[in-house]
Amino acid sequence: MRFLLVVLAFCSAAQAAAPQPPAVIGRSWVVGDMASGQVLASQKADERVEPASLTKLMTAYLVFAALRDKKLTLEQQVNVSERAWRAPGSRMFIQPRRPVTVDELIRGMVVQSGNDACIALAEAIAGNEEVFAQMMNREAARLGMKNSKFMNSSGLPDAQHYTTAQDLYLLTSALIRDFPAHYGQYYSQKDFRYNNITQPNRNRLLWIDPSVDGVKTGHTEAAGYCLVASSRRGERRLVSVLLGSTSEATRAQESLKLLNWGFQFFDSVRIYKGGEEVKSLEVWKGKARAVKAGLKSDLVVAVPKGEAEKVKAEMVSQQPLVAPLAKDQRIGVLRVTFDGKPLGEYPLLALEPVAEAGIFGRAWDTLRLWLK
Repeated sequence: MRFLLVVLAFCSAAQAAAPQPPAVIGRSWVVGDMASGQVLASQKADERVEPASLTKLMTAYLVFAALRDKKLTLEQQVNVSERAWRAPGSRMFIQPRRPVTVDELIRGMVVQSGNDACIALAEAIAGNEEVFAQMMNREAARLGMKNSKFMNSSGLPDAQHYTTAQDLYLLTSALIRDFPAHYGQYYSQKDFRYNNITQPNRNRLLWIDPSVDGVKTGHTEAAGYCLVASSRRGERRLVSVLLGSTSEATRAQESLKLLNWGFQFFDSVRIYKGGEEVKSLEVWKGKARAVKAGLKSDLVVAVPKGEAEKVKAEMVSQQPLVAPLAKDQRIGVLRVTFDGKPLGEYPLLALEPVAEAGIFGRAWDTLRLWLK
């Protein structure tokens, strides 16, 4: 099968590259651009570490999926098991024989980092925490989290319970992308009162920077002080993951340093709109002689400020392209590079269907293809 290569121009410009990322106090970290999915900088991003309460991001993802799929409702009351009640570590102080709503449990998990809330939610969804952990691992595999394994819903220490900064970046991006309403509803809440006990959100950045709207803190002796943060400024959103820092104040300070660096030295550049024609491609044996090729959603890339002209896009399309073609059928790929280095590959789709031609049209194109 032959392929057609079309170069779509974004000329090079000789400008300075983005500066080196700042020195960061932490074991491993990642800062990335949500719109493009690109990691802007990282350190030891694939090193396996204990995730502590950052585990609760996966628990939240499965809870939000259960709400989406109507397996739970926010008003639903959940009975509190003895196991949930006796959960060690941070708690929202739920009690047996006092049902609690799913909405309250989510706030207890997100704001108060309640291990008891996580167990209660896991039991409400899967019956017990062991089955829920299996669900967590299946979801991690689906999301491409290649170096993660979950043994519980809360992040309590376990030798077989681990993740990486890169995997947490993927998970956080998916949480914000797939459940924007739930994310906005819970993760910027600064405090929550339950059982006559008010507890503040441990994410200090919610008070320091108004552009920060989440996400989650974590801490154990082995994990150190950890923070996943998200900041939206204008149309851009960055996510940072910092693991193994030295104190609550330091993890906030260093996370803000990463976010500020990403916003200051990078731009998000939209190359094509979703549904916009990238190229018209010749079609054989179809009622139409050509089909519009494009992308399903906006194509955005993150590049050093002032260097958008160094972006190039190359389209590789299947040739010959033979009808019938369905709308949204993959008919090629768009390869995007920056300064000669690959940024990513994106599927090109048929923006419209093309029906098969009649018998004479097909016969004529068969002859043309044979001669060609």
